[in-house]
Amino acid sequence: MPELSQRTATFTDSVIRRMTRVSLQYGAVNLSQGFPDFEPPREILQRLAEVSREDFHQYSITWGAQNFREALAEKQWRFMGRRIDPNSEIVVTCGSTEAMMAAMMTVANPGDKVIVFSPFYENYGADTILSGAEPIYVPLYPPEFNFDADELEAAFRQHPKALVLCNPSNPCGKVFTYDELKIIADFAETYDTFVITDEVYEHIVYEPNRHVYFASLPGMWDRTISCSSLSKTYSITGWRLGYIIAPAPIVDVAKKVHDFLTVGAAAPLQEAAVTGLKFGDAYYTWLRDKYTKKRDLFLRGLDDLGISHTVPQGAYYILLDISEFGFDSDLEFCEVLARDVGVGAVPGSSFFRENVNHLIRLHFAKKDATLYEALNRLDSLRNKISVRKGSRYRAGEQ
Repeated sequence: MPELSQRTATFTDSVIRRMTRVSLQYGAVNLSQGFPDFEPPREILQRLAEVSREDFHQYSITWGAQNFREALAEKQWRFMGRRIDPNSEIVVTCGSTEAMMAAMMTVANPGDKVIVFSPFYENYGADTILSGAEPIYVPLYPPEFNFDADELEAAFRQHPKALVLCNPSNPCGKVFTYDELKIIADFAETYDTFVITDEVYEHIVYEPNRHVYFASLPGMWDRTISCSSLSKTYSITGWRLGYIIAPAPIVDVAKKVHDFLTVGAAAPLQEAAVTGLKFGDAYYTWLRDKYTKKRDLFLRGLDDLGISHTVPQGAYYILLDISEFGFDSDLEFCEVLARDVGVGAVPGSSFFRENVNHLIRLHFAKKDATLYEALNRLDSLRNKISVRKGSRYRAGEQ
């Protein structure tokens, strides 16, 4: 048999999706893959039921149904502060995953370099490599996950074609401040670099933090490719409705990439989702308050259990410190956690370029009852997972 492509030789399958399968195998509470276990807004579901009986079962326009793009342009204008042309500045994609891949293929040539902050959502490195480009990793330093401006400029001096910016950030929950974004913007302008943003958690930001759209910064519209989706905002991760917003010359190329990748997003789901895109400001305030309560519930429970964790500024992920257990492999720890404790998590090493094996990621986009069940199971963590040799802790001790 001929040799297979070498593009995927340096990365594995998705560890996040793998841990969902592990959770199912052991009947664990799945806090690994970031999807809710509660329903989307009732109005969207009601419209979906109506759509099933209407004539939306064939292809829509390749780059998105007209009314979907118009509703999206109106909604994003309210939040981004810029009028968006629904016909020339939007591409509707099959989730933000395709949006990020299409954006990368739109700007990157084989041999180009792309800056990626670490920790990072695992797709970013893979997207870069599949595009034939080379990732340059710049660390974010805990507990606030700030970057060093000198290290960032050293990466820019390598003349990258693009920088990937996840804001709010998965997995660390960082919300970049205006001043931090301005530093990135100044470097992008100085070194003539595109910025590809993943802003899927744009509406899940905790007080007093504020989300600033990178494209809204002075002079950044022309070099920013804004990617996002409806998945997290409307709790419809399985609908796979994403989009790219960018200047017309960039979108013109992205449309061609998107067309040959997937042809188009699901027509009936676009029609139903228009209802959500027309929600007023009260919905987004409600969403923020809902996730703030879930974050506080989960953090308070972890504090009561004496488990060390990060405090997210946005998104719905928490990194737990498992150093006390002395595991050399965080992947092994997560498998033991699912099997013996009954809680699914993602090993932190899948998000870091650095040698990090002492953190695991959990998410709290779940019903309160699910979160309480997970906390009840985590109460037995130190009794059910034995501490490995060399740790200063022992099983059952706190």
